[in-house]
Amino acid sequence: MKTLYLTIVFQIILFTACAQEKAPEISTGTLIFQSGFEPGSKVIAKGSDSDVTGKDLSFADHNDWVNDFDNHPDIGNFNLQYQGGDSTMRYAKIIPEPGNPANHVLQFWLDKPNVEGTKGRIQGNIYGNKGMKEFYQSVRIFLPSDFNTVRTFPDKISWLTIAEFWNNVTWNQNVPYGFRITLGIGKPVTEESDLYFILDGQDCELFADGSQKYTTLWHETNQKVKVPIGQWFTLEYYYKEGNANNGKFYMTIQPDGGKKEIIYDLTKITHNTKDPYPDGVTDFNPIKLYTSKKLIDYMGSQNKTLQIYWDDFKLWKDRRP
Repeated sequence: MKTLYLTIVFQIILFTACAQEKAPEISTGTLIFQSGFEPGSKVIAKGSDSDVTGKDLSFADHNDWVNDFDNHPDIGNFNLQYQGGDSTMRYAKIIPEPGNPANHVLQFWLDKPNVEGTKGRIQGNIYGNKGMKEFYQSVRIFLPSDFNTVRTFPDKISWLTIAEFWNNVTWNQNVPYGFRITLGIGKPVTEESDLYFILDGQDCELFADGSQKYTTLWHETNQKVKVPIGQWFTLEYYYKEGNANNGKFYMTIQPDGGKKEIIYDLTKITHNTKDPYPDGVTDFNPIKLYTSKKLIDYMGSQNKTLQIYWDDFKLWKDRRP
């Protein structure tokens, strides 16, 4: 009996020690890149689009947009994409934060439907990575007071995208089994109302004639958490590739000076339902402002502009909630 007791005690101690060893890896993961868009970072023209280059001198490491980010073995190239228009219609700039010029932020400014006159787009692209089966992202966001006008838009809003994650893209004929998770800001009613975070998981199909079909597998709206306007807040996302039983999407919000709150903690399929060999997210938009001509024109009619400020972007692998 004494031998059995000692064996059990030893196993408990061994199990506890192993759990303690693994805990730091799960909680912290491996930092891939970080930037607060501080001096050393700069937006440059790159053809008809833009890019961020340089080295954010406010951080000691993992802060070089080219050497640490673009050239990372797990990450594809980063750039800023507009898909049309000029700087009178849209732009991305690093600017001193209004009201706090000691801090610098990345400003997305969208005043006209710059994509063929039908929609507006400004987005950061991380395209062509090896296929990330799980990753964790954090970014601070500020929606200026003009966003209060979005609350008065005389219709529901289901398309105002701020991030998008592709597990196989739809713009390449050689890549089957498209799937995307879209994070947006939504308005659930036609009347004036608060704004909420909305989330969709969709199978995506590209046809030979270039047309596309999106089938919504799941949709989520958390109406307990309002989208803050005129206040900095941090969003953190965790994505894990998997089926309906083990796929994960997790998201939190933390207003500056406030407590962190879970918005989504979902176990959902996060790849195409027909994909026999899912191979991770190869392309995603960690920051994005993408919406309809109708909403952009409405903002213009009220002498307002769609704008988002971004700050303190960080990306990890092997980090989990």
